Amino acid sequence: MFHDPVFASRMLTLLTLSFHIIYATIGVGIPLFIMIAQWLGIKKNDDHYILMARRWARGYVITVAVGVVTGTIISLQLALLWPNFMELAGNIIALPLFMEVFAFFFEAIFLGIYLYTGNRFKNKKTHFLLLIPVAIGAGMSAFFITTVNGFMNAPQGFDIVNGTLVNVNPVLAMFNLASPTKIAHVLAASYMTAAFILAAIAAFKLIKGSKHTYHKKALHMTMKIGLIFAVAVALIGDFSGKYLAEYQPEKLAAAEWHFETGEGAPLLLYGVLDENQEPKYAIKLPYVLSILAFGSPSSEVIGLDEFPAEEQPPLEVHYYFDTMITIGMVMIAISFLYWLGSRMRYTFVESNWFRWLIVLGGPLSMLAIESGWWLAEFGRQPWIMRGIMTVSEAATTSDYVGLMFVLFALLYLILGIGTIVILRKMFANNPLEKELAKVQSTQGGEQ
Repeated sequence: MFHDPVFASRMLTLLTLSFHIIYATIGVGIPLFIMIAQWLGIKKNDDHYILMARRWARGYVITVAVGVVTGTIISLQLALLWPNFMELAGNIIALPLFMEVFAFFFEAIFLGIYLYTGNRFKNKKTHFLLLIPVAIGAGMSAFFITTVNGFMNAPQGFDIVNGTLVNVNPVLAMFNLASPTKIAHVLAASYMTAAFILAAIAAFKLIKGSKHTYHKKALHMTMKIGLIFAVAVALIGDFSGKYLAEYQPEKLAAAEWHFETGEGAPLLLYGVLDENQEPKYAIKLPYVLSILAFGSPSSEVIGLDEFPAEEQPPLEVHYYFDTMITIGMVMIAISFLYWLGSRMRYTFVESNWFRWLIVLGGPLSMLAIESGWWLAEFGRQPWIMRGIMTVSEAATTSDYVGLMFVLFALLYLILGIGTIVILRKMFANNPLEKELAKVQSTQGGEQ
């Protein structure tokens, strides 16, 4: 299979994006929580929150460093694996790619100042202000890079006349029709996932026997904020579905296994396809797809029968959609139960079985992120630029992509293991109690 350069290029890109998205999600989401923790520490004069911000920021630096490496690899692979795409689209999407680098440097500069001036500001609010550009820079990085993905789904800002690219408008290309829902979804999902990852760490510490107030406060804060963003992701996902129904109906039809155009379209959840490509064992919700797509149970939803077979996305995107939706609903339920139980003082929120659900929610949320991106990328097939250039037309003809896949897989394995080892060693060498005592001694706080 790897003897086919197109297939090998797709698999290497899939591997790289799947690995990078872990660090990219953390890179976008965590700065917001560092900022919130610092603000709560100042507002409540609480050293626990100040320490949360500092510890999270130090761990965040490690993930940012790896994210820079994988982000650079993506840029390299765009040129090597998809030369025809870059030849056509390079001049159009160069602006957001450049601005993404600028946003990263903007974030990194202020993050460095924040980390290395922790005890040098007499005014705590001044130190807090350094985190605002960090959070903004992280969000803007996601904004710019997501506009590139939006452009690939809804290319605009140029004309092709006799095979020549003319009337290039990078700003119009960047603010394409697909970008608003994609950007909103990426940001909300990143914040949600970061919240549940931090909550999972706090819950795990409590399960292992820690009674420290620090972990209880971290869990309480992140679960409440996670609930807010989980609901936001669901609402934005509804807008994304409506966008697909209007502008990319083939992707929606493939994700929902909607084969024939018709009114009163049902929503299919789960199930499998038999040898005749007919859904089996699926949960069928009458009229729901029409309601979700256009707001009316009698609305007509375009099916896959309207598109040539060679332009239809692969039907396995249905499984990615189901995975993403199911995990999202589970995380809304868990975080809502936590919020309700905490508010009503129900004891189950402090039980180990419930905390294990929270721990499981961290990796599940990241799996939802992965599934969402697989849905977005596979759902655009066979196009790399929808309606203009197919993946096979864009790919390299090199015979060495299979070897590159093996080498990069080894690199990602080393980076992944290295990240875990360094983070564990970092926090093992700086135990919570020791750091809290240091914060209290420098700020005059009390535990």
